Amino acid sequence: MSKTFQVDDKGYYGEFGGAYVPEILYATVENLKKSYLPILESEEFKKEYYDLLKDYVGRPSPLYYAKRMSDKYGCKLYLKREDLNHTGAHKINNTIGQILLAKKMGKTRIIAETGAGQHGVATATVCALMDMPCVVYQGALDVQRQHTNVERMKMLGAEVRPVTSGNMTLKDATNEAIRDWCCHPSDTFYIIGSTVGPHPYPDMVARLQSIISKEIKVQLQEKIGRDYPNYLMACVGGGSNAAGTVYHYIDDNRVKIVLAEAGGKGCDTGHTAATIHAGRLGILHGAKTLVMQTPDGQIMEAETLSAGLDYPGIGPIHANMAEQHRATVYSINDDEAVKAAYELTRMEGIIPALESAHAVAALNKVKFNPEDVVVLTVSGRGDKDVETYLEHKDMAEEYGNF
Repeated sequence: MSKTFQVDDKGYYGEFGGAYVPEILYATVENLKKSYLPILESEEFKKEYYDLLKDYVGRPSPLYYAKRMSDKYGCKLYLKREDLNHTGAHKINNTIGQILLAKKMGKTRIIAETGAGQHGVATATVCALMDMPCVVYQGALDVQRQHTNVERMKMLGAEVRPVTSGNMTLKDATNEAIRDWCCHPSDTFYIIGSTVGPHPYPDMVARLQSIISKEIKVQLQEKIGRDYPNYLMACVGGGSNAAGTVYHYIDDNRVKIVLAEAGGKGCDTGHTAATIHAGRLGILHGAKTLVMQTPDGQIMEAETLSAGLDYPGIGPIHANMAEQHRATVYSINDDEAVKAAYELTRMEGIIPALESAHAVAALNKVKFNPEDVVVLTVSGRGDKDVETYLEHKDMAEEYGNF
């Protein structure tokens, strides 16, 4: 049997993954494990899911040839425009699938965690659509720096609960969501926003996001006459947009995978969210993966300007790809990401989310050949980050005239 980077039947990607859950959640997670594939693969689910992706989300998202950026970086650069989805990011692909799954499993209440707020907005959106109560946990720092998304969630009918423990970001929001889940295991479905958490979440989220690479194959065939690129590029925090981008190519050695994680002030400074560079094997939020931790195993606080990448762990799928050298992972510092955001804005008229800007910055790290076809996923739009960009415009001085 040929080697695969997909999940095995025990919920592991190589040595990473698994389900390490409190006893009170064991039955709930086991039930989800048994239920998710039969439901996701049923014709009834697929029809409902794909109809909503088409008519509600607005898929397929365009694959756009970025001519000026292609000229600059000496390649043929195509941007997968997840920023053009309803709610402004890739997150909606996953939340629609999970809420359909929750309904078919008889759950009546939805909880979620969010960092940048895009997953919170996407969850609140599908809860409004399906008339289900929704509680979103968000770190108090992220509530402050992503206040527009907080107001969107409230407008959609969600209850946003600010979390004041830890450094008040994504890790802490996830902790509180898990505590809530432990208290309400029978009626509550936890919509996790990334390829993290106990099995089957990493696989389930990757499958729901795999619509991205499914479309890339069709769109490349139309545009260049073959269905694969030379390079796939995406930002990675928990890793859902990256997992969706690489899903149908993960075992195709013709395709190089380049991931960009949030370096913060530098992956060797201690002020970083570059988990693959700075982490080591540990268990976080129900999965064995790479975790930023102190020598005695305490979880370190992630630091980055990007609320959506502000996580001290990484999805097990990406930990395994990095460990097995299937993916090349670059640590992109805050200043590099802000500069890349201004560059894409000024050169292509696309303001990316700060998360996506990390992937754009990685273009500068790779030496391309002129014939290389590069597909980079713009995971979200930058409306939510405009204030951050303006506060840090000194990082991109060459794009002056503010």
